[in-house]
Amino acid sequence: MDFGRPPAMGLAVDAQPTHLPMPDKPATRAGRWPWAAWSTRARLVAVVLLIDALAALISCGVIVFNARNAVRVETRASLATVESLVADTIRLSDTTPPESLLQTLDLRFKVLRHVRVAVLDNAGARVGSAIATHRTAREAPRWFADLIMPPIERHTLPITVNGQQLGMAQITTQPLDEIDEIWGYARALSLTTAAINLAMLVALYAALGRILAPLRRLGAGLTQLEHHDYTARLQPPGARELAVIAERFNKVAAALGEVRAANGRLNRQLLTAQDDERRRTALELHDEFGPCLFALEANAASIARIASGPGEPSREKLAARAAEISAIVGQVQTVNRELLNRLRPHGLGQAPLATCLDLLLRGFAQRHPGLAFVGRFDGLARGYGDLVDLTVFRCVQESATNTVRHGAATRVEAEAAEAGGRLTLTIRDNGKGIPDPGVSIEHGTGLGLSGMRERVEALGGTFALDNAGPGAIVRITIPVPPDRGDESTAPSA
Repeated sequence: MDFGRPPAMGLAVDAQPTHLPMPDKPATRAGRWPWAAWSTRARLVAVVLLIDALAALISCGVIVFNARNAVRVETRASLATVESLVADTIRLSDTTPPESLLQTLDLRFKVLRHVRVAVLDNAGARVGSAIATHRTAREAPRWFADLIMPPIERHTLPITVNGQQLGMAQITTQPLDEIDEIWGYARALSLTTAAINLAMLVALYAALGRILAPLRRLGAGLTQLEHHDYTARLQPPGARELAVIAERFNKVAAALGEVRAANGRLNRQLLTAQDDERRRTALELHDEFGPCLFALEANAASIARIASGPGEPSREKLAARAAEISAIVGQVQTVNRELLNRLRPHGLGQAPLATCLDLLLRGFAQRHPGLAFVGRFDGLARGYGDLVDLTVFRCVQESATNTVRHGAATRVEAEAAEAGGRLTLTIRDNGKGIPDPGVSIEHGTGLGLSGMRERVEALGGTFALDNAGPGAIVRITIPVPPDRGDESTAPSA
């Protein structure tokens, strides 16, 4: 029977949520909403279930609305059809004996759909047996019938033959037949949709597991990094977005590994430098101070012998011994000054930084008269803190030393300036530069340049070596500390 097709239902009316996976970790905060402790997969499945339930409610409402209209239209159509049929039957029954007409009408209209016909005599008594209730074995539940059932309508037609009223036909609508059909259709559609949605949720749960698997591997990789295992690497997944994350993770892990290796090299260099400095200091104390002290002891013994000899001591001999002692003391002072200056640059932190750099270059010029050392340090502040000042001093010192030892240059220029909150330092020479530019700084030119770079990078600066020629150019940039003590500028000495 055509009562209008119900709307297509994309979701089941009685779909039930599937079992959600337990979250990986329980909620760490007491009284916390459980949603915050769910895994991403559980949250996505819960959102799909919520949308599923909302769509099911909307579909159920549409079905009830359409079914109610369809039942009302169907029962009214059946009522009108049966009224016409009863009227035509009475009109065409003129040849039927009056005493059997009521029985004939009762038998003819006993079995009908959507309506019930009761034949009554003039006294109002029912003719024939009670009308049987024709219902299917699968009846709609009461709550469903109450939602759809329209108001019951009842019409009465008089039964008149040859002007004599024999009784009446009472026609009553019976919408339960139509409701049973709608219930069977709705239940079958709901079960089918529920099965489809259940299969969809299972497939979604499995698909989310595969999609989110790279995130679990990412978490495991981060755990490795947390435990200082920088060998962790991720295989790029199929998803482009997750592949980008995996690529960035691998680069970060590689960078951390390189930093750790660099720190290890720096620590080894530091230990080596300390041992080398102790060895050099011990050698200088042995080679320089030892003979001087022995000479002082010999001269003191000689003076003692002269003073204890018979007669008046020779003034010439005493004067000669005093001159020797004075020369030895001067030599000791020179060695001591050089030793202290190597351990800590003389005047750094007490005199302006520009003055210390100028004195450094003057010292190189005195020791190496064949080289011209030029410094331009105008506009520098008095100081930028011990770390920055010492780094700038050591970089100029190391660059000049490398030029003297390996550059074969005739001129060295050092320039430092402050601009835009950064201190820039440039040291260039006109020599032959680094023999092989492809050799790394750490291995090709010793530990000096690598130590300079590590000092600068430790302060948040940048270090670059330009070997394009002529000569080599060291470019250094260091952020100016905002809390340096003296901001006043000092001209170069």
